[in-house]
Amino acid sequence: MLLYVDIKRLFNKPSLCSKKCPDCDAVTTKKNGHFRGKQRYRCTSCGVQFVHNTKPSPLTLWHEHTEHHQTVEALSTRFHRSLKTVRTYLDTYTLPEWSPAPRVMVAVADATKVGTAWILVIRDPDEGENVYSKEIETEAISDYQEGFRDLEERKFIITAVVGDGRIMIPWLFPKVKMQMCHFHQEQIVIRYLTLNPELPASKELLVLIRTLPTNDEASFTDAFNLWCRTWHAFLNEKTRAESGRVSFTHKRVRSARDSIRHHLPYLFTFEKYPELNIPNTANSLDGSFKKVKMAVGIHSGQTHARKMKMVLSMLRKKS
Repeated sequence: MLLYVDIKRLFNKPSLCSKKCPDCDAVTTKKNGHFRGKQRYRCTSCGVQFVHNTKPSPLTLWHEHTEHHQTVEALSTRFHRSLKTVRTYLDTYTLPEWSPAPRVMVAVADATKVGTAWILVIRDPDEGENVYSKEIETEAISDYQEGFRDLEERKFIITAVVGDGRIMIPWLFPKVKMQMCHFHQEQIVIRYLTLNPELPASKELLVLIRTLPTNDEASFTDAFNLWCRTWHAFLNEKTRAESGRVSFTHKRVRSARDSIRHHLPYLFTFEKYPELNIPNTANSLDGSFKKVKMAVGIHSGQTHARKMKMVLSMLRKKS
């Protein structure tokens, strides 16, 4: 018996394509004729038929621009839209409402400069989520006060604050435990002494401050007090200028010492209250800043409004 076989149909079976199904998000779809002159597809998983929309939405362009670092030129080529249209889509996109759930948390707070502007961020390191972000003119104590006041109004309960020396002020958070970031403290000392100091006192202090992350409060305090006693006369040396004015000879070494002395009560708060799980650095927040600055560098030349919108969009994403 001869069987009739449609050779054309056998060798031209519709193959699967990579179009995503709008209902089940599966990519097991295939072409299924045309509808009003447009290619139609059918999902082999759920059976739904749909027409693929080739026009990108502002949300799609914004996601590719911020998450995948696609430049305006790359988006223009990929979606076959003019540069002006892509910029218009990016500028018209509105950030969704952002309202992190209130909680009891340890807060990591810091500000960084992005371009010509400053961004203040407060982060929950345990959840890996920034709960407050705002553009500010310059890093000031009042901005930190406003940020924590806003969190308090939204029913957040802050048990401890981790930050740099700017917020290590007793009256700023009288009822909250404060932890000075070890990395920031080390950088403050390096700023005064440099990485290759010449004076023996500076060399010893630099070696001491580098042991801070691995040291405990008793050992570090004893070593620091011993250094202060050893170099007491050296630090009190004075020099008379030609004008007759007398000043300390080794000002930068004294400034490094004074910084450690001032922040010493807050360097080991994490050790005193282990139940609060306080981090000893602000590295969690510094990682977010690094990603933001990298993205700003990739998209150089954009308007200030679009740049700040991109920065806030990235900082408000949980990571």
